[in-house]
Amino acid sequence: MQINTIQTTPHPGQKPGTSGLRAKTKQFQTPNYLENFVQSVFEATGGMVGKSLTLGGDGRFYNREACQIILKMAAANGAAKVYVGQNGLLSTPAASAVIRELKTDGGMILSASHNPGGLDGDFGIKYNVPAGGPAPESITGAIHALSEKIVTYKIIEADDIDLTEIGTQMLGDMVVEVIDPVAIYEDLMAALFDFEAIRALFDSGFSMCFDAMNAITGPYAKRIIEGTLGAPVGTVVNGEPLPDFGGLHPDPNPVYAKPLMDLMMGPDAPDLGAASDGDGDRNMIVGRGQFVTPSDSLAILAANAHLAPGYKDGINGIARSMPTSRAADRVAKKLGIEMHETPTGWKFFGTLLDAGRVTICGEESAGTGSDHVREKDGLWAVLLWLNVLAVRRCSVVDVVHGHWQEYGRDYYTRHDYEAVDKDIADAIISGIRDRLDKLAGASFNGLGVEKALDFRYEDPIDGSVAEHQGLQVYFDNGSRCVIRLSGTGTSGATIRVYLERFEDDPEQMGYDTQDAVGPLIEAMEELAQIKEWTGRKKPDVIT
Repeated sequence: MQINTIQTTPHPGQKPGTSGLRAKTKQFQTPNYLENFVQSVFEATGGMVGKSLTLGGDGRFYNREACQIILKMAAANGAAKVYVGQNGLLSTPAASAVIRELKTDGGMILSASHNPGGLDGDFGIKYNVPAGGPAPESITGAIHALSEKIVTYKIIEADDIDLTEIGTQMLGDMVVEVIDPVAIYEDLMAALFDFEAIRALFDSGFSMCFDAMNAITGPYAKRIIEGTLGAPVGTVVNGEPLPDFGGLHPDPNPVYAKPLMDLMMGPDAPDLGAASDGDGDRNMIVGRGQFVTPSDSLAILAANAHLAPGYKDGINGIARSMPTSRAADRVAKKLGIEMHETPTGWKFFGTLLDAGRVTICGEESAGTGSDHVREKDGLWAVLLWLNVLAVRRCSVVDVVHGHWQEYGRDYYTRHDYEAVDKDIADAIISGIRDRLDKLAGASFNGLGVEKALDFRYEDPIDGSVAEHQGLQVYFDNGSRCVIRLSGTGTSGATIRVYLERFEDDPEQMGYDTQDAVGPLIEAMEELAQIKEWTGRKKPDVIT
């Protein structure tokens, strides 16, 4: 086995964000860009000698080439074995399941999640720890530090591995096992959910449309929903993973999944509409004429989880990201279980899950999951919804409205201003941060500010601290606004404004969300002046 030590120089800015390193595909194709980061990961995690690794991605452009590079680098760095998904494919939650089931020493997931793909799109890579979750900041910080001073990386000279055939091959002295990307994940889902009840639901005439958005969950949904659960062929649409996602923006929200929304709001809507994103960790749930906000979905699934066999004994606790609505808080209070508020980023749930403090977690950005893996899991959320509907035998609308009647309704929306000049975005945030301690008692659009905070999180398990995680403004009518910069984009900066108004009067729960939070929208614009700073007349995306 010929091991080559290649001279290199650092690529500035290889700092992993909330979900690893993301950049334009062409940036990843720059000589040594991917190699530098991979070598930095290997060294930051104690080297690869004698270790095993899980590898796969969402099938976007450059996925297969990146798999071959990583395999050759792993062999050169002394790895004993790598499990790689057939054709280089593994959804993010499935990769977590594989890491945990096969007890590998970690994994590399190739994805930019919900970002567009293709040559002119985005690519990404992240390292997951042996527990199956994203690397904590202590590790990502070490990776970044090494990437800033790297001078060499190791790679072997060898032919590419055949990733099309399941089975074992040798790459130098390293074993490469190409695995079925769906099998381990499907077995896990079968252990959690009442597949018999869901099959009976479909046998009764229940109809569904699952939009895989030409992304990774297509093969998973076809195998499980159309195959094992017996839904009619054609239930899964856009089910073939494509390198550019067929030109779609694989983000499951009402804007980018508009054809599904149009179907669900029309006269011929099926009983359930669902969608997942590029790497399979996000989800969207829609009933006939009823979009279910991710925040509501988290609360509803937590309240009904006991209906699924895997959660029949109840749940230990709930965790949500700080910008997510407080709907789940009231479920936790009624159940008498722990409730945790964390920064945005699934990695912050990891210690809570590992310690058994929480069972179900969620983020307003369409991510929901449980302690079965250490990633959010789009198809898991859809299957839990199917399990709930199979047991309760009522519509999505009935479930949602019944939940509001019991717990109250959180009118909730997120306004995204995308690709904003970074200096302008930073100026907007810093301008508000500088005024935070003076906002209490001030009034905006007639709403008085009760308190304003810069969110700081101290992990109750390991004591780690994360600061400056988003600005929160609480108004005296119980409403709340949050503003922060997203860490998932690759062009400019994305400003996200979250608006929330609680309503417990049943007679006031039927309004359009944007109308219900209208005064809050105006108050936040008066406070932040985003339109004036950016020249935008409206947000790019409203969810």
